[in-house]
Amino acid sequence: MIRVEHLSKRWGDLVVLKDISAEIRKGEVISIIGPSGTGKSTFLRCLNLLDEPSGGSIHIDDTNVLDPKTDVPRVRQKMNMVFQSFNLFAHLNVLDNLTLAPMKLKGLDRASAQAKAHDMLKLVGLAGKADAFPDELSGGQKQRVAIARCLAMEPEVILFDEPTSALDPTMVSEVLSVIRRLAKEGMTMVIVTHEMDFARDVSNRVFYMDEGLIYEEGTPEQIFSHPSKPRTRAFINRIRSFTHRIDSAEFDFYGMNAEIEGFCEKHMLARGTRHNVLLLVEELLHLHVPTLFKGALNIDIEYSEKNGDVELSFASPAGVGNVLEAGNHVDELPLLLIRNFGQNITYAVADGLGRLSMTVRPG
Repeated sequence: MIRVEHLSKRWGDLVVLKDISAEIRKGEVISIIGPSGTGKSTFLRCLNLLDEPSGGSIHIDDTNVLDPKTDVPRVRQKMNMVFQSFNLFAHLNVLDNLTLAPMKLKGLDRASAQAKAHDMLKLVGLAGKADAFPDELSGGQKQRVAIARCLAMEPEVILFDEPTSALDPTMVSEVLSVIRRLAKEGMTMVIVTHEMDFARDVSNRVFYMDEGLIYEEGTPEQIFSHPSKPRTRAFINRIRSFTHRIDSAEFDFYGMNAEIEGFCEKHMLARGTRHNVLLLVEELLHLHVPTLFKGALNIDIEYSEKNGDVELSFASPAGVGNVLEAGNHVDELPLLLIRNFGQNITYAVADGLGRLSMTVRPG
C-alpha cells in the first residue's frame, strides 16, 4: 500500500531523516519505536506531506505523492493522522468536530455526516458525548474523539503520532483499546509509540529508528526478544552502560573504582551486587595486568533496567587469550572467586579483540 524509497528530510544543516526505505502492506500494523529526537514523528509527517521531504519518493498504491500534479488533500483523505495533542476545535462540540471535514472535503450532506459521526462515536465508546465540548472531556476522551474524527473520513491508512504521550497514565488503556479494536478489524496503521508492551501486542512489524534511520526492523518477537543490533538491544532492555579504558599497568585503580561505584549508585544497584561488581573487576584485573604491555584493556559494565541484570566484560587484544583458561595464570584464587561471583562466562574473539564476558551474580 505504501512504498518509501530513499526518503530524507533536513532542516538547514540538521539532517533529520537519512535514506529511509520501507514498505507497508494493506492491513499491516507497524509500530515505530526508538529514542526521542530520532525522526519518528517527522517520518509520519513526511508520509502525510505535513512536512515536505527533502529527497526520495513516497508511493501510496500507484500514486507518487511527491509528484507536483498529485492532489494532496485527496491523499490525506486516504491517509489520515491522529496527533498526540488531539487538535480538536475547542469552539465546536464533538459532533461538529466530526462532521466538519466530511461535509467540507467529501461533500456529504449534514444528515449523512451526522449519522456517520454517531456511528464512529459509538465505535470509540463515546456515543453519549456528541453534544459535549472538548473542554468538558478528559484527555483519554479527547483522543478517542480525535480517532473517531479520523475514522469519519473513511481513511485507508491511519498514522498515529504518540497517541498516548499527552495522557494521564490512567487514561492510556482506553485509547489503546480502541487502537487494538481497529487492528483486529484490519485497519492499516503506522503507530509511533513509547508503549512497548502495546507495540509488541498489536504490531505485525516493528521499526526501530535511531539517528534518522530505520536501524532495525522485524516481527515483534524478533525486535523485543531477539534484537540483533546493539542499539536496539540497549533501547529494548533499557541498558545503561559504563566504559573504562586502561592503557598501561600504571593506571589509577582507586580512581577507576570510584567511577564504578558512582555508576552503581546512580542506577541504585543493590549493595551486594555493587560489591560483586567491584570484586570481579579487581580479580579480573589481577589476571589481566601482566598482559597489559600487549595492548589496552577496555572494561564495560552494562545494567539492564528491564531485567536487573549486570553484564561485565573485559576486551583485550586477541593475542592475550582467555585469562581464565588453564596455563594462562598461576594463582587459582582469582579464578575461584570469578567463577563464584560471575555467571554465564563466555570468551569470544572478533575484530582482533578477545572479549571475556559474564553476568554478575546479584547480591
